[in-house]
Amino acid sequence: MKIGILGGTFNPIHIGHLILAQEARENLGLSKIFFVPTCLPAHKDNSDIAPASCRLAMIRKTISGNKYFFVSDMEIKRGGCSYTIDTIKEFKKRFASDTLYFIIGSDLLKYLDEWKDLSEITQEVEFIAATRPGYPLNKIPSFIKTMAIRAIDVSGFEIRKAIKDNKSFRYLVPDAVYKYILKKKLYI
Repeated sequence: MKIGILGGTFNPIHIGHLILAQEARENLGLSKIFFVPTCLPAHKDNSDIAPASCRLAMIRKTISGNKYFFVSDMEIKRGGCSYTIDTIKEFKKRFASDTLYFIIGSDLLKYLDEWKDLSEITQEVEFIAATRPGYPLNKIPSFIKTMAIRAIDVSGFEIRKAIKDNKSFRYLVPDAVYKYILKKKLYI
């Protein structure tokens, strides 16, 4: 089986994440894609992050009904800063005979030099970088395969800013996430 791993803060999960997951599943012939929300990201300012339980709930609401999409709370259960290598090791144990695809948006390429045990990561998974508007796929290391996907320019930062500025964000996130954010008064 081919298993996709899509990690991130998902703060909040938005349509860009879903398009990336769906197109990666189709383009790579993946049997499953796991969304893996981080507890605390290692390379981001953690001051504007919704509680892990809320981010996990938003993912669950979003992917319910898609038989190819799953969520793993392993990084949240682990606690603290999350490192990709630890997550990949856990997936390797669980899916020992399967091929793992670790999928990122091209916006994360600029942080590769800061990743813990990057050379080990590249030995364990097929490393895929998907296009993202404003982050061209140039100077890509040879261990990363690239994948062009539909260009949707949306980010969690943009959504959080819209909420703070009392502007519309409704169609940037799935309806269940929109309602959840309003109900829980997140990102205000």
